[in-house]
Amino acid sequence: MNNLATLLTESARADGNRVAVRQDEIALTYAQLDDASARFATLLQTKGVRPGDRVALVMPNVTWFPVAYYGILRCGGVVVPMNPLLKAREIAFTLRDSGSRIVVTLQRCADQVATAAAEVGADCLVTDSTALDTRVRATEPMPHVVDRAEDDTAVILYTSGTTGTPKGSELTHRNLMTNAATTTRTLLHVGPGDVLFGGLPLFHAFGQTCALNTAVAAGATLTLLPRFEPVRALEIMHDHGATIFLGVPTMYTALLHTGIPDGYDLSRLRLAVSGGASLPVEVLHKFEQIFGITVLEGYGLSETSPVASFNPPDRPRKAGSIGLPIRGVELKLVADDGTSVGPGEVGEIAIRGDNVMKGYWNRPDATADAIRDGWFHSGDLARVDEDGYYFIVDRKKDLIIRGGYNVYPREIEEVLYEHPAVAEAAVIGVPHETHGEEIAAVVTLRGGAQITADEIRDHVKQLVAAYKYPRIVTFTDALPKGATGKILKREIVVEQKASTD
Repeated sequence: MNNLATLLTESARADGNRVAVRQDEIALTYAQLDDASARFATLLQTKGVRPGDRVALVMPNVTWFPVAYYGILRCGGVVVPMNPLLKAREIAFTLRDSGSRIVVTLQRCADQVATAAAEVGADCLVTDSTALDTRVRATEPMPHVVDRAEDDTAVILYTSGTTGTPKGSELTHRNLMTNAATTTRTLLHVGPGDVLFGGLPLFHAFGQTCALNTAVAAGATLTLLPRFEPVRALEIMHDHGATIFLGVPTMYTALLHTGIPDGYDLSRLRLAVSGGASLPVEVLHKFEQIFGITVLEGYGLSETSPVASFNPPDRPRKAGSIGLPIRGVELKLVADDGTSVGPGEVGEIAIRGDNVMKGYWNRPDATADAIRDGWFHSGDLARVDEDGYYFIVDRKKDLIIRGGYNVYPREIEEVLYEHPAVAEAAVIGVPHETHGEEIAAVVTLRGGAQITADEIRDHVKQLVAAYKYPRIVTFTDALPKGATGKILKREIVVEQKASTD
């Protein structure tokens, strides 16, 4: 049986009374989670979902996410998770591109999701505290898990590149099962007694593998936080006895600024894991000093399920390093001509192994460009030391990471170009103390056009998720360009003054 959903069925069989997932005062045992997902699988079957059909999931970190996630997998469907902050325009693209027949969401997200679903002709299932529960309880639980081949697609994670066109990374059952198994047994040594802090978005590869699938594979407890807020995160870790904290650098910075309030007991916390972006060494050391635990960094991408390298707990940790390739994975550094570079030299990270995606959904051209001779080319530049530890140097791509969320400049530029006053635009990331990076747009206007920075911001804000629009907007007479007319973003300098909303 190669279905990823068996992670849940096996843990439920081992100890159905253990708490699988918590959200505030709500707690589902493994038996309850397994039963609910089995009933949800039946509901999907009655709506015509068959093995290989795509089902979109637009939810924050709530207990219904794992119910729907494993239910979709159980009936042989393919999960297409999306950020609940996306607007209808963005949701509609993903629904249309993936061919999702059904989209599942919460009442609080329903306006944008329902608009998108109606546009593409998808069925929208909306749940609040009772609606979907009633429908699910009226169905019989699916008695079995639909068998899938190990190279069948389990999840499609949409990610953009510098082209700005979102691409769906097809992650197979084998990709995700092996990555979760390695994370559970080798990297974090997770057991049934562990409580993992679930503040990472489950619609993202990091949270999905390292929090959800890892916790379920180990029979551990995942305690959820729908929207990260440092004081609430500390309350949850105190109340639920968290043993492992998983976060992105901005979460670490926020927790450092908050500190540990009097009366909070975090003594069970034994390990912290950072990913998603480079964690400043100073932040790493300060966090370890204040919280009294070790922070281990790793590296990966949506296309690699995501973990590709990690600082293993049984070997010396090197601050600032993304560690060593994990079990079943190879890394190498290559020059622009594809030749390997040696220790100390800078090259692009190429990855091969059990974790590398099948390809981009319906994008053979993009797949062939990214995966060459079995090696996935990451677009990230790094160096490797004499001990085999990798260190990120820079991003070859123009990806901006704001507050742990990926923002792709070309997507924002396309929206800017839709405004009739805009002649040219370039979007770049600038350093930001709180968010890691802030989004800046540099714009040239059409002749005679008059528009304010606030009007530009509002235009973009209406069309993309709130974390994507540029807080910094500046105007210029001309953007710097090379001989071929390409805009030279490296030569753009902006005043780092952002709006506060």
